[in-house]
Formats: sequence, structure tokens, C-alpha cells
Amino acid sequence: MSTTRQPVTGPLLGLRILDLTRLLPGPLGTMLMADMGADVIKIEDPGAPDYVRAFPPYVNGESANYMAYNRSKRSVFLAYQTPEGRAQFLALVKTADVVVEQFRPGHLDLLGMGYEAARAVNPRIIYVSVTGYGQTGPYAHLAGHDLNYIALAGVLGLTGESGTGGEPHPPVVPGVQLADIAGGSYGCVMATLAAIYARERTGEGQHVDVSMTDAVMPLLSVAYASFAGGQPPVRGAMPLSGGLPNYGVYLCRDGRYAALGTLEPKFWQKFCTLIGKPDWLAFSQPASATQLTDFKARLQTVFLERNCDEWTRFGLENDILITPVNTLADLETDPHLTARQMVVTQTHPVAGPFRSIGVPLKFSGTPARPAWPAPAPGEDTDDILAQTLGNPPPA
Repeated sequence: MSTTRQPVTGPLLGLRILDLTRLLPGPLGTMLMADMGADVIKIEDPGAPDYVRAFPPYVNGESANYMAYNRSKRSVFLAYQTPEGRAQFLALVKTADVVVEQFRPGHLDLLGMGYEAARAVNPRIIYVSVTGYGQTGPYAHLAGHDLNYIALAGVLGLTGESGTGGEPHPPVVPGVQLADIAGGSYGCVMATLAAIYARERTGEGQHVDVSMTDAVMPLLSVAYASFAGGQPPVRGAMPLSGGLPNYGVYLCRDGRYAALGTLEPKFWQKFCTLIGKPDWLAFSQPASATQLTDFKARLQTVFLERNCDEWTRFGLENDILITPVNTLADLETDPHLTARQMVVTQTHPVAGPFRSIGVPLKFSGTPARPAWPAPAPGEDTDDILAQTLGNPPPA
């Protein structure tokens, strides 16, 4: 490990991961594991580094996106298109537990850096391939993005509101990258940890195929179960997606929105009693689309009587599942998220103080935390290669 930067805490302390990924899905997944103590070595070709380094916005010339998903890692530049670079990569594989890559199927095989080449020098290596459509199937070699994956998986088709007369509006593109993160980043972490557990039992590594399309499909579990009743779900009309008045979002007097989550009868009963509307108890299950629309309008009128902060206090004081619909700016001052350290600040040597999303998993005995800001391009190349190849770094 680096003599100047090395993980010191976290449940994955002692695990070494070679990170060949770019853009969002793989880099965020490997960063989560770096925050959990893994020694993550980000490997880039100096002639074609991670594209996200060039993505705006910039902070003192540094990409905010690159800094957001590459902290706690070390950086090595390898010209792996050359024989020397490939040899250096395989030398690193001998020291590693895991390789994570995000190229199209077969690309790294052509370079002599695929799973079989890695396994030949390290039979215990776990080789995680994160792609849009997987290593097999008719779409395996196609390009794609988050929108394509959630569209194919059926997630996009269920996202949106009902229109007049029960006809749905067009699908709504989500505000976050569901397949990239829920499928790619989290899938990468789950695949890695599951394969490590298997290796503890068998002594052998393996190749793990993470398809972002496949991995986002469990998000459909509730909706797909509705087929058991013979009726396909309708966009905007499912119980947890707009079909219930007591489970939705309402505009408040100050122009902000509040989320009402009184799904269980006991919470809805308490809410109706406290706002002086006991006769509304029966309306939690509307008999028709018209009744749903009419009752939502009546409920909206009630929410316009108070500001969002007032509704938030009302929900907290009475435990009736009312929370603010926070903006990104609100995240930094929300008392619960602040207490959970879900927005963290690090001082980057070029960008200065930089805020990013914190570590989502809390461990009582092996705490995980951001180790250091995202590395400069190739910052650790000399140090890591010297340790791996036995050559002293240049003076």
C-alpha cells in the first residue's frame, strides 16, 4: 500500500480491488467499498482516462462528478494497450482480490486482460464485469445508458402519473439514475461481497456477470406481483404510485411539498382525527378514478392551510408519517441527515472544500468513512508499481 495513503478502518480492510471502471456505475460501487476500507486502485490508460474527469461542473478546474465517485481511492496510470502496460496490470492482479471492469463483453479479452488471463496468474481472483445488458444474450454487445436499461426492464413504463379518465401520461424520466446506481453500483458491491464469501468456502475465485438491466428488475417486485390477480398495473394508479390519496405528495402553503405516507389504517385514522376530518376514514380506498381525483383535491386543500415546516412538525409530534420533500440544498441542513452524516465535506488539494454524499452503511465495530479526496490522475503510479514490480520510484 501507499506509504502516504492507506485505509485504516472499515469492514473491508485488507481487501485490494483493481478498478478499471469509468463514468458512474462502477466507480460509485468501488468507492462505496473504498469507504468501507478496501484498497481500491483506480487504473486508467493515460491516453484515454475516465471520461468523467472532463464532465462539468468544475470546481477550480476539477470535475465535481469525478470527485463525487472516486474518493478514498488511489490512482495508477497504465498504458494497458501496450505489452508493458498489460504485464504491469497482470502483476497487479497477482496482488489483488478483485478486478472490477465496465467494458463491453470481450473487449478486455482481446487485450489479454480478461478473466481467463487474470485467473491464469491468480486463481483466487474475483472478476466483476458490470455492463448494461450482461455478458450473454442478443443485446450483450449493444451500447446503452440508464434510460435504455430502465425502459427495457419495465421500470420506466410504470413511472409517471395517471391522466384524465384514467389514461396515463407519458412515462417520466426519473430524477436519478436507477439502473446505473441501484443496478450497477449496488450490484457491483453485492456481487463482490457474495463472491468473496464463496471464495472463503471454496478457495476459488470466479467471474461475476452484473447486468444493470437484470439488476434493476427487482425494483419491479411489488408491481410484477400484481399479475397474480390477472390485471397488469397501470402507470400512476398503483397503490404505492399514486393510486391512494393517503400515500402521496401535496403542495403546502409556502410552495414546498410534503409527503404523506399514512398507508396503514392506524396512521390514516390518527391523521383524520387530528385534522378534524373523522368522516374521511373511508376515503383511503377510493371506489373509482373520479373519487380518487375528487378526494385528492379535498386533501390538497387541507395541506394548503399550513407551511411545509408546520406539516413536518405536525408529523414528527404525532408520528404520522409526514416528511418534507427536500431539495438538494435542504439535505445539508436537515437535522436527521446531518445527524447521520449523510453529507460530508473533504478538502481537495485543488478544488478546496468539497461536499458529497456520505457513507450509507454504519458499522458498530469497523466504522466506514471517506478516507481522502479523489486522487489526481496517476497520483499513485510510481509508488504502487514500485511495490508491485520491486523497482524504486524515480527520485
